[in-house]
Amino acid sequence: MDAATDDTLTIDIDGWEGPLDLLLALARQQKVDLRELSILALVEQYLEFIESAKQLRLELAADYLVMAAWLAYLKSGLLLPRDPEVEPSPEDLALRLQLRLQRLDAMREAGARLMGRDRLGRDVFGRGAPEGLKVIRKAAWQAELFDLIAAYGAVTARNKPVMHVVSRRPVMSLEMALQRVEAMLGHMIDWTALERFLPATLDPQLARSSRASSFLAMLELAKQGRLELRQDGAFNTLWVRAA
Repeated sequence: MDAATDDTLTIDIDGWEGPLDLLLALARQQKVDLRELSILALVEQYLEFIESAKQLRLELAADYLVMAAWLAYLKSGLLLPRDPEVEPSPEDLALRLQLRLQRLDAMREAGARLMGRDRLGRDVFGRGAPEGLKVIRKAAWQAELFDLIAAYGAVTARNKPVMHVVSRRPVMSLEMALQRVEAMLGHMIDWTALERFLPATLDPQLARSSRASSFLAMLELAKQGRLELRQDGAFNTLWVRAA
């Protein structure tokens, strides 16, 4: 057994002398008689190879260990009786091993290429003023029949002309208040409180309206000089008498 400088495991046993991977490939093609190979000598040379190669990579040693194990398994399949319905043939097993090793090499090569790429911030650098990404949004409307009818009803009600009807409220107009105050002034010669001129009612809206209209009517008559107004203080009773 020789440990070559390129970390290649070369074995020398009865029936074969050369690299281990080549032996496995020839065994798969049935060009080497595995019955003539000594598995014990193979294991001894593998252990010697591991001890002599101080700088051997761990993954390379693992590959050679798998190859040697498969060779031992193939030889055992040739020597022992085999059930074709339970176990695959040694040729199929060797082919699977070769495919797995090729896949492993491809994965290692891809990983090396990824690690060898330029890194952002070390080999390449980003732009100083990066541009923003344009986001295009498209609405996907989902509505049921009830939603469509409700939306149509809301739009129709909003656009439909509305007739505003003012409800009739009990009020006293300014003309009615003038007539009432003028009629009552002839019977009240002395000072009389404003409340005496208001009609008796239990409706609060009519009471507020009659008070406001009567006050405006008295101001108009006082302007004409037909009555006099007097108030002793702020928010006190307003007194009225004919001029």
